[in-house]
Amino acid sequence: MTVGDLGEFGLIAAITAQLPRGGRTVVGVGDDAAVLAAPDGRVVATMDLLVEARHFRRDWSAPADIGGKAAARNLADVAAMGATPVALLVGLAAPGDLPVAWAQDFVSGMAAECARTGATVVGGDVSSADAIMLAVTALGDLAGREPVTRAGARPGDLLAVAGVLGHAAAGLALLGAGLDEPEALVAAYRWPRPPYHAGPEAAALGATSMIDVSDGLVADVGHVAQASGVLIDIDTARLEPGDDLLAAAARLGASGPAGPAERAESAGQGGGPARALVWMLTGGEDHALAATFPPGATLPARWQVIGRVTEGQGVSVNGRPFRGRPGWDHFI
Repeated sequence: MTVGDLGEFGLIAAITAQLPRGGRTVVGVGDDAAVLAAPDGRVVATMDLLVEARHFRRDWSAPADIGGKAAARNLADVAAMGATPVALLVGLAAPGDLPVAWAQDFVSGMAAECARTGATVVGGDVSSADAIMLAVTALGDLAGREPVTRAGARPGDLLAVAGVLGHAAAGLALLGAGLDEPEALVAAYRWPRPPYHAGPEAAALGATSMIDVSDGLVADVGHVAQASGVLIDIDTARLEPGDDLLAAAARLGASGPAGPAERAESAGQGGGPARALVWMLTGGEDHALAATFPPGATLPARWQVIGRVTEGQGVSVNGRPFRGRPGWDHFI
């Protein structure tokens, strides 16, 4: 059966039957709008778009993976503000010949990722389109904390990251080369697992700024540097590619679209390890969190210090400007 066979309201009924009701939901799916309890009095809100063939491919990713990824990239933005994700609103546009089972599996992946944070899907919309398009809005709760923005980094602060770097970029490169191993890297591209709890944790630890690494470490730390009016230097000696990244780099070689020579030189490495390091510096979609903390801050093990904030402007790598594309840009 296709979504065209089922019709708009039949599809909505099939989807919503899979969704649990959240504890903060006053009015859920089925009315003109959802109503949520907001004990803090403030709501963190963000939204993101995913377009088939631009953000995902159905021949590379299962529908549950696509749903999990769509949820993760939005929930991570809430966590990057120091907040706890609470709810998602989801818009789904799809061709009429899309199997209903695809849509149901997509929603199951989205619900599974929401469950990692305690969030729920509370509403949305469906429409027809020539390709699958997703519009996801995430809402979050600050629980009395002040939001952690991009604009608070100060000279002397430490730069630290929580979560993995470069895995999704390596997985994408492997799929693009017709490879499916190392499996963990391909899985990281298909369905990232952001460290959601690290966001509120960082806020409680006194983080001065924070960002979701969605487009690449150099690019996203650059947003923090620009908003804060500082220079942030990344120390690649503190970025150690794991065995999977090194294995993927060896399989793909030192050249290719993910690691041009000028960026490898900028990273201060050569050969396969250079490509692995470039993935860590410029690869997005892992949705790690990068944050700055006051000097001398004692951080839990999940936070790895990888650089420092100084006077100046922009981002440097090992004290030098980074040459090459710093991360993903839709229009470049």
